[in-house]
Amino acid sequence: MSTLTQPPRTPADESPAETFRPPRYRRPLGIGRDTVVQYGVLAFLAVLVLAPIVPTLYQSIRNRPLYEAGGAFTLRGYTDLFTKAGFGEVALNTLLFASLTTILSLAIAIPMAIVVVRTKLPGGRLIALAMQWPFFISSLILGFGWIIMYGPAGFVSVKVQQLFGSVPWNLYSIPGMALTEAVALAPIAYVFCANALRQSDASLESAAQVCGAGPFRILAQVVVPLLRPPIVYSAILVFSVSIETLSVPLLYGQPVSIDVFSTFLYHNGLQSVDPDYTMLGAASTVILVVTLSLVAVQAKLLKDAARFVSVRGKVTRPRKLDLGWLKWVSIACIWFYVIVGALVPIAGLVMRSFTLVFTPLQSPFRTVTTKNYEIVFDSDNYVQSLYNSMIVAGVGSVVVSALAVFAVMVARRSTFRFGRAVEYLALIPQSLPGIIIGIGFFWAFALAPFGMGSVLQGTIYAVIIAFGMRALPSAFGSVAPAIMQIGGELDNAARVSGADWLMTFFRVLRALITPAFAGALVLTFVIMLKEYSPAVFLSSADNNILGTTMLSLWTQGRAGSVAALATLQIGITAVFVALAGLLMKGKHHA
Repeated sequence: MSTLTQPPRTPADESPAETFRPPRYRRPLGIGRDTVVQYGVLAFLAVLVLAPIVPTLYQSIRNRPLYEAGGAFTLRGYTDLFTKAGFGEVALNTLLFASLTTILSLAIAIPMAIVVVRTKLPGGRLIALAMQWPFFISSLILGFGWIIMYGPAGFVSVKVQQLFGSVPWNLYSIPGMALTEAVALAPIAYVFCANALRQSDASLESAAQVCGAGPFRILAQVVVPLLRPPIVYSAILVFSVSIETLSVPLLYGQPVSIDVFSTFLYHNGLQSVDPDYTMLGAASTVILVVTLSLVAVQAKLLKDAARFVSVRGKVTRPRKLDLGWLKWVSIACIWFYVIVGALVPIAGLVMRSFTLVFTPLQSPFRTVTTKNYEIVFDSDNYVQSLYNSMIVAGVGSVVVSALAVFAVMVARRSTFRFGRAVEYLALIPQSLPGIIIGIGFFWAFALAPFGMGSVLQGTIYAVIIAFGMRALPSAFGSVAPAIMQIGGELDNAARVSGADWLMTFFRVLRALITPAFAGALVLTFVIMLKEYSPAVFLSSADNNILGTTMLSLWTQGRAGSVAALATLQIGITAVFVALAGLLMKGKHHA
């Protein structure tokens, strides 16, 4: 099962959809109900996307917080940012962290994708699944696990210190941050490259074999060059995610005063006694410009992607290459990444949740206890955060998946003149940093008319909106391929019978896309369950979620409670990933 998919393709990448000219139901004013729904979807997405962006830009040039009356135009925020705030060092740290994370992620993902898909590998299916599952673990939880096992006082670090006299790694550094983040993000690049390899025509490889080329020459000169589009896409995506990630830089960088973009905003916004909102707005704007520029660079680099097309009308079935004894080396490297990078830290986190003291100086089985879980379930605040996370993920996944279905229908299955705009609006949030979304909605609620902001601010509804916006591109990308695979003759038959666009969807297409909706539902649930960065600025004491609660407990030194909550989140995630596997299996057999 693979619930990770290739990146949603922009309208320019797709061939023109079949044109529909349905007879439309007319209201008394002459406006078809399908038109009302289509404009409604467009308006809703526009408000959702612009709500955090516009207030951020406005705050950056206003000398008072948005929730205060008055104020005047100023550029002081930008001048202070680049002259007084140490932002230059922050920018350099961010560049080093994001670049190193991207390099390590690609170094892990690309060879593994090629080996798993294009070579004869024993247990290849199991390895393919193992390569993906670290994606479903929150970077925050993975960071906790790495500190417990590989930190200065970690279980593995102490053992290595005892055996060799020193520890050859330092988590509390930019390379340490990058390595941990790369383990979490490598599955993204792996899936993009693996999907591209599975869909490509192997005739070029066969031709190279006929000419006498060996397996390594074929991989180096034929397979790798054809991977440029997914490599470029995944590299920029990983780089963008690294710029906006908060968890690992906060856990590793705060003890040694290493700041990146996200932690700079966190320290100067949430933790500051008297935040400079003008400078905070300027910093947010700079980060927003950087991430959106990366998307533009991505589009430019992939402009000539047609040169790499290898899927034609007649496709040669791939013939897997034999690496000989090196296949065992490949298997060892893959399992080393899975076990050392993800399994050991998660196992350590689970063990810590069942012990009072977790150290190699004594057997952890001597202090096995359920006290950490008792503390969690005896505390109303901890139980409430677990309950809130389930509500946010449950309600949000239903709403976001339904919105994604309508967005795809409007963008890909209608004659709506602004269909392309609907698709772009649905995909834009993938380029917006989560912490910027949190800050932006915080200011948006301050500006909301008719007291709407005060109703939403500090409530679980605000968290659902922000998390839902973050998950929308993934839901859209999950649903779009399924809808595009349904033949247009079904729409035409319904419309010949007098059905309009909306009735065609509810009477004909709805049942056919139910499996895709269910898959999007589970995927969105998992994504929203592990999300937390926007909630840093939107949550309150009454609506904390698992991520913010664990972060707060970690700063208080309560590692046992953190481990218990993290284990509960991992268990919930595992159940839904398993459910996703069953749904996708049923979908493939349908």
